[in-house]
Amino acid sequence: HRWWLGLVTRFVVCLLALQSVYAEVSYSFQEEMKPGTVIGNIAKDLGLDINTLSARKARIDSEGNNERFCVVNLNTGDLSVAEKLDRESLCGTKPSCILVQELVLENPLELHRINLHVQDINDNSPQFKRDLIRMEIRESAEKGTRFSMEEAHDADIGKNSVQTYSLQKNDNFILMIDANKVELIVLDRELDREEQQEVALLLTAVDGGSPQRSGTAVIKITVLDANDNSPVFSQACVHLGWQLVHDRAGPQSCSRMLSGFQSDRGGRGLRSERLAVVSYREIH
Repeated sequence: HRWWLGLVTRFVVCLLALQSVYAEVSYSFQEEMKPGTVIGNIAKDLGLDINTLSARKARIDSEGNNERFCVVNLNTGDLSVAEKLDRESLCGTKPSCILVQELVLENPLELHRINLHVQDINDNSPQFKRDLIRMEIRESAEKGTRFSMEEAHDADIGKNSVQTYSLQKNDNFILMIDANKVELIVLDRELDREEQQEVALLLTAVDGGSPQRSGTAVIKITVLDANDNSPVFSQACVHLGWQLVHDRAGPQSCSRMLSGFQSDRGGRGLRSERLAVVSYREIH
């Protein structure tokens, strides 16, 4: 039954290890602090004699991995940052970032849990997925029509994340927030493709940090044509001359010609700019 004995032995060792955790201390500090920055005095906080640290070979171990985020000065008891820490790479978007370390004392074995609370700083700017966002909107779209807006992403959390959006002043669009607190672009003045075929908008996302950081994207809107114009003649009243048409109506036939145009493009525009409106045979 050696396997059973080994299992019991490991259980006892684990139990003793749990019983040897005497105290727990916590320290809170900002990310990106320089290595060597003192965050507290662990000897004072645990009520340990300074000489005990050296005599009992005090050291910092990590829980579950080999990373050491802090070091202890055996002569002073000061606990300092071992390396520059980036909260986003360590904890992502978690609202709380806690790194667990242990102060180990030997002869006898003694463990003290250290909780390192890494605070977020505003070290990231809002970013859109694309610097240029393309949209197509038909000129027949009515005032008040809403269009969903691409959101910006900020690696920071809380107030340091994206807080507001702004749209550069323009003639056609405004920003609004719906009941679900979603930002929308709203058509405030109807589009006219014959007046403007493309509209460029500058969208800005701003975070709530201090100092504030921002990110921008350009929204390029192509205005699609609608059949909203009728053909018109170049003049309401014109004096027309006579033109002989020999190829179809014979040498004595005459036609009056005038030109017309239509503002719409593509299949909706005029296929010919000249239109024969009157044709008759001159009678002697």
